[in-house]
Amino acid sequence: MPQICFFLSIGFSFIVWGIIAARYIWPKLRLQQRPEALRPLLILHSFRFIGLAFLVPGVVSPDLPSAFAHSAAYGDFVAAILALATLLLLPGAAGLVIAWIFNFWGSADLLNAFYQANHAGLLAGQLGTAYFIPTLIVPLLLITHGLAFRILLQNESVISESGQSGMRRRVAA
Repeated sequence: MPQICFFLSIGFSFIVWGIIAARYIWPKLRLQQRPEALRPLLILHSFRFIGLAFLVPGVVSPDLPSAFAHSAAYGDFVAAILALATLLLLPGAAGLVIAWIFNFWGSADLLNAFYQANHAGLLAGQLGTAYFIPTLIVPLLLITHGLAFRILLQNESVISESGQSGMRRRVAA
C-alpha cells in the first residue's frame, strides 16, 4: 500500500504540475525572449541542492540504497551549479551553451534517479522526510525541463514576435 500511495502521489503531481504549467507558466514564458523565459526556470532549478538531503542521516532511512542516494544527491547538486552558471552567463552565447548542457544533464539526472530507485528496489518509506522530493518536486522539475527544451528549440525571432504580438494584444485591450 505505501508503494501504491507513492506512485499515485507522483502521478497526481505530474497531472497537477502539467495543468499549472499549461495554464499559468507557459502562457507567460512564451511571450518573453529566450533569456528572460529561461531565468525563472533556472532559478527554480537552482534549488536542486535540496537533493543533498538524500545523504543526511535522519532525513532518510539508513536503509536507503546508497547507489540511489549518491547518484540523486550529487546529480542534483551538479544541476543546481549548472543552473546558477547559466543564470550568470545569460544572455550571452556561453549562457545558451550552458543552458543546453544544464537541460540535458538535469533531465538525464532526474530520469536516472527514477531508474536507480527502481533498480535498487527503493521503498517509499526509505525516503523518510525526503519523500516530498520525488512526489512533489521532481515532477515539476521534469515539466520545467520540457518547457526549457521548448524555449531553447524555438527560434529567438519567433519568441520575440510572439512576445511583441502579445504586447500588442495587451495594449489594444
